[in-house]
Amino acid sequence: MDQETLGSVVLLAIVTLISVVQNAFFASKVEHESKFCNGKGFQRPGSSAFDRIYTANQNCGHAYPTFLAVLWCAGLLCSPAPAAFAGLMYLLVRQKYFVGYLGERTQSTPGHLFGKRIILFLFLMSVAGILNYYLVFFFGSDFEVHIKTITSVISPLLLIP
Repeated sequence: MDQETLGSVVLLAIVTLISVVQNAFFASKVEHESKFCNGKGFQRPGSSAFDRIYTANQNCGHAYPTFLAVLWCAGLLCSPAPAAFAGLMYLLVRQKYFVGYLGERTQSTPGHLFGKRIILFLFLMSVAGILNYYLVFFFGSDFEVHIKTITSVISPLLLIP
C-alpha cells in the first residue's frame, strides 16, 4: 500500500479503533452492573439501573454498523479528514448519550439527536462521493476539490448544537 493511500485510511482506522475501545467500555459497564446486582445472568428484571445500562448499550450497538458503514464510505469516497472528524464527534455524542441514559432518559435525547445529525452528514458525504465518481465516469467532470472544500468547511458546523 502506498503512503498516500495509507495516509487517507489511517484516520478512519484510528476512529474505528477508538470506537472499538468505547464498545468495550460500554460492555464492561453492563458486566459490572450485572455483577453488582448479585447474579450470574444478564437479565435483572427488578433492577432499573441494570435495565438502563443494558438498554443504553443495546441502543449504541444497534447504531454501530450504520456508523461504521457511513464513516468508511464517506472517508474513502469523499474526504477522510472531515469524515474522521465527524466520526470522533459521533463517538463523543454516543458517550454523552450513554451517560445521559444512565440518569434521566430525557438527558440522552440531545445526544441521540446530535448523533443522527452526524450520521446524516456522513451519509451525505458518501452520496457526494458516489455522485462525483459517476460525474467523472460519464461526463469527465471532476468536482472532488469542490466537494472536499465544502465538507471541510461544513464539518466544524457539526459542533453547533
